[in-house]
Amino acid sequence: MQPPVPGGEEVKMGPPCPRCGRQAPAGGGPFCPFCGRYLAALRWVAEPPPGVNPPRPVTVRSRYTGPPRYRFLPRWGFPLGPWRSPEPEQPPPDPLLGARTLVGSLVPLLWATAAVALLASGAEVWRYALLLASREGALQAEAVAASDALVASAGTVAPILSLVVGVLMILWTVRAARAAADRAGVRPSRSTRTIVLGWVVPGLNLSIPGSVLAEIEHSAIGLPPGMRPRPSRMVLVWWGLWAAGVVLTAVVLLWSLRDGVQARADGVVLHAVLDLVAAVTAGVTARLVLRLTRLLAPTAPRRREVLLAVNPPAGAPAAPA
Repeated sequence: MQPPVPGGEEVKMGPPCPRCGRQAPAGGGPFCPFCGRYLAALRWVAEPPPGVNPPRPVTVRSRYTGPPRYRFLPRWGFPLGPWRSPEPEQPPPDPLLGARTLVGSLVPLLWATAAVALLASGAEVWRYALLLASREGALQAEAVAASDALVASAGTVAPILSLVVGVLMILWTVRAARAAADRAGVRPSRSTRTIVLGWVVPGLNLSIPGSVLAEIEHSAIGLPPGMRPRPSRMVLVWWGLWAAGVVLTAVVLLWSLRDGVQARADGVVLHAVLDLVAAVTAGVTARLVLRLTRLLAPTAPRRREVLLAVNPPAGAPAAPA
């Protein structure tokens, strides 16, 4: 109730003071005239700063125009058959394991190539001996036929074995080079393409194969990566035999273009020498591959416990006979 005032007019009163409880007259200001308290009621409201909650996007519903239409038959979709769980990612293959796996096939084929090449060299020597004997008289038809058959058989089998051995040797070199680099903790000095081209391109095959094998030996022994590789005696011997074989192959190919009886006789000698060098090179290669593989993956020595004797303690009674 508003208190009456003289003259019949009512005086409007403001809100009660929260401190003293008295009502101040309306229009008296924001402060209580009795105690000075601020009369407006305070209410603190916590609101997030602008930009924290982005406004919700307004979705506009498009008008339905019917099922989708394509100009051509769609090729996407689910594959036929039941759903299958994705296969877990497999780790990259271990190059050392791959090199050791190839050794089981490469080394026997190298020894087989050496045997066939040695047989081909002997067949060429026999043919040259028949050529020398033909100057003094006629030859037996059986001996000539056997010599020709032996030369033809060895000349057919040896290139096939050499091709297979060459492919396996290149694969082994690539994997062994990666395994040696992993063991040394460095990147391979040559890429796979460089190694393959170094084996098959004439001219490059005189230096790159020996360099790669020397680097494999350097890392397999455990020498520092920054040190210049120094090939061992076996690697140097193999390198010399390999270079001699490459040069002799080029000489034999060029010599076969010549005509004449003496040129053919000299070609028989060159073939015999080439086959002999190929046989020795294959044998040395087999030993070198085994040596480098064992250096890359040394096997733990097998220890055996051998009981020599058991001495009875002092003062113990002897066992009855």
